[in-house]
Amino acid sequence: MDWTAFNPLAALSGGALIGLAALILFLGLGRIAGVSGVLGQVLQRPDSETGWRLAFLIGLPVGALLMAKVLGDVTPHVGTGTPNLGTLGLVIAGLLVGYGTRLGSGCTSGHGICGLARLSPRSLVAVLLFMASAMATVFVTRHLVGA
Repeated sequence: MDWTAFNPLAALSGGALIGLAALILFLGLGRIAGVSGVLGQVLQRPDSETGWRLAFLIGLPVGALLMAKVLGDVTPHVGTGTPNLGTLGLVIAGLLVGYGTRLGSGCTSGHGICGLARLSPRSLVAVLLFMASAMATVFVTRHLVGA
């Protein structure tokens, strides 16, 4: 991460908007804004709620594109010490994340944002495991592998 370009106000604003969107979905439809659950329901069994789920999923990249247009160049970058995975590596990483969300009965958005807000013990355990896994991954890649 380029700490010289870090903007805590932007990070706080983004987090607040994510929380607000999750709250609106919960109060409006009584549904949890867990992206993996929303996607899983669309792929497994389309039903009367498929419309809002598709709108939610389409809104994620569309919202990002709109913000990129408003803010100008917001090209994401990976730190200089991170190896370039290439397309195949990104596909494999995405499949592993998808498998992990099924294994953990939800993703970081479902557990971390919505589950913790509802004081779910299962979500607390999941978030602790997410964080421990992330810390272990950083330690291994930076200090043991030397990436």
